[in-house]
Amino acid sequence: MTSSKKTVLIALGGNALIRKGQAGTVSEQFANLAVPIRQIAHLSQNFRIIITHGNGPQVGNLLLQQESCDEVPKLPLEILVAQTQGQLGYMIESTLDSQLMELGVDSDYHFISLLSYVVVDEKDVAFQNPTKPIGPILSKSQAAACAYPTIKTAKGYRRAVASPKPVTIVEKREIKRLIDMDFIVICCGGGGIPVIREGRRFYGVDAVIDKDLASAKLATEVGVDVFVIATDVDGVILNYGQPNQKLLRSLSLAEAERYLKAGQFPAGTMGPKVQAATAFMRGNGKRAIITSIKQIDRAIAGQAGTQIG
Repeated sequence: MTSSKKTVLIALGGNALIRKGQAGTVSEQFANLAVPIRQIAHLSQNFRIIITHGNGPQVGNLLLQQESCDEVPKLPLEILVAQTQGQLGYMIESTLDSQLMELGVDSDYHFISLLSYVVVDEKDVAFQNPTKPIGPILSKSQAAACAYPTIKTAKGYRRAVASPKPVTIVEKREIKRLIDMDFIVICCGGGGIPVIREGRRFYGVDAVIDKDLASAKLATEVGVDVFVIATDVDGVILNYGQPNQKLLRSLSLAEAERYLKAGQFPAGTMGPKVQAATAFMRGNGKRAIITSIKQIDRAIAGQAGTQIG
């Protein structure tokens, strides 16, 4: 039986688990998760819920562990992404279970974490110029000795991988069926496992997909009603960090395009979030919101964040 509740997709940023200045211990991550998941537990009483999430710090830690040990074979990036999907899926489920029990409604809800494949185009221009920094910080000499491409960042040199655009979410039909049965679905962790299609088979590739762009693609393909990008700022801010910075309560598609071209939203921060929100709205989306992790529920109620479109 299909639920009559509207569907909300909530894309949790990396700060949902590890905040700036933290070591990223498991206890810290569980404590941080309680903030958005408490809101999601309440929202699940009135909405069908899909949760997506980042995995940058977790994949970075796994890469650092690999670089520190030569006793076991190195794993490709696609496997590390899959590992973190399982790790973070467990942590989100565990936190959600606790929050639902506090509400006294745990027996009425079902949730599931899915390993998610995301198809990319092997001819995507991103593969010709890897620009996404991942993994540990390297010295100039270490970077020169690496067998893979590196890129210079503010903190030092890091491994560079491609970040192609998502083409489609492989498990979209399964996700749609699960939310129609009122499951809370956790999926597309870290932007999903990037794969290319060859005939009837999929093959993993050495790349990472932007979590927000993958979430927008899933939101469009599944047909969600509200797409929420939760981050560490209150919403879309013009002139960020300047004395004249301004929080926008609403942002039209035309304004978003203009501000993006003007460089208001950098590629490594707000840029992909605005691009994801506008892509969803151009794909016949109904509501897109960028808001703070702490104000997800208020943003859905129209009382916080930036409403896009």
